[in-house]
Amino acid sequence: MIYLNHMIKYFYSNILTFRTITCAIILCCVFWSSGQSQGQVVRKIAFGSCISQNHPQYIWYKVAEQAPDIFIFCGDNIYGDTYDMQLLRQKYDMLGNKPGYRTLKKNTRIIATWDDHDYGKNDAGKEYRMKAESKKEFLRFFEEPDTSSRWSHEGIYHSYFFGETGKLLQIIVLDTRTFRDKLLRVRADTDCKGPYAKTPGKHKTFLGEEQWAWLEKELSKPADLRIIVSSTQFLVEFNGWEAWINMPHERERMMQLIEKTRANGVIFISGDVHYAELSRLKRQSCYPLYDLTSSGMTHGHPCDGGNIHRLHNYIYMKPNYGLITIDWEQRNVRLEIKDEQNNSPFHHTVPFSEISF
Repeated sequence: MIYLNHMIKYFYSNILTFRTITCAIILCCVFWSSGQSQGQVVRKIAFGSCISQNHPQYIWYKVAEQAPDIFIFCGDNIYGDTYDMQLLRQKYDMLGNKPGYRTLKKNTRIIATWDDHDYGKNDAGKEYRMKAESKKEFLRFFEEPDTSSRWSHEGIYHSYFFGETGKLLQIIVLDTRTFRDKLLRVRADTDCKGPYAKTPGKHKTFLGEEQWAWLEKELSKPADLRIIVSSTQFLVEFNGWEAWINMPHERERMMQLIEKTRANGVIFISGDVHYAELSRLKRQSCYPLYDLTSSGMTHGHPCDGGNIHRLHNYIYMKPNYGLITIDWEQRNVRLEIKDEQNNSPFHHTVPFSEISF
């Protein structure tokens, strides 16, 4: 009888253990798909954009030397520019087969959004007719888990949490292509003068109402530091090229949303323009906003589009990547650009207290 009681307790205990493990697995899947914290305290983030699959891409080895916890693709991750999804897949696979990228990927978490060239068409927005098919190729290449909500909603926006109380990082990945209305084109492209004008009125959208509603919920969640990933520049003043300022009401809406939600610790990162710079905008009703632009990883551009918000009036026009180093103990974040030799053309340290309400 005593032996039987022991057997019953043994099986009951193991059933509970099995249930506990099963629940833990389910919860992990739920947390993964909903953007809940994944435990790891992140201290170093590298990012970049504008990566031609036709270039050798030795810069990946330099990124790997930094041993970042996360690498963020900010868009133009390949130059697809096609309606042919088989061709788009082949171009993604060219990136995937780069030895340097494979070296980085072994030990680094990869997070990505897209811009126009990997979305499928130069400067395209919601009018691009293959956006659903292109999304599937994007999620396939970046190995998005089946449980991710990115598969179930339109567009590729997403949010991630890393760390713990006091060291909680939120990474918000925006989709600035799927829902964006056409920009107002007024002239042909030139080397230094963009073809667009500011969109009049407030009827055009950058993110779409569904993404705006989602973003408000994300910014309302607690976090110590937030990285908002935008493929195009957020803070640059108007220069005729693609940027948030081409829809001034949408740029203002973003800043008002940060104020409304009292979201501390927001820093933007961006790409697209084929040069690197750091922008800062001081606003009376909010803390200073920063936008660190890194572009491009394989090629630069010899032309300065102009930016009155450029910090230190410094621009870097050769291949580069961005590096964000978080010091949770000293409560600051270092924003930095790295070149192909891992030199630092410029950097700037931001105390957490400076980006808090």
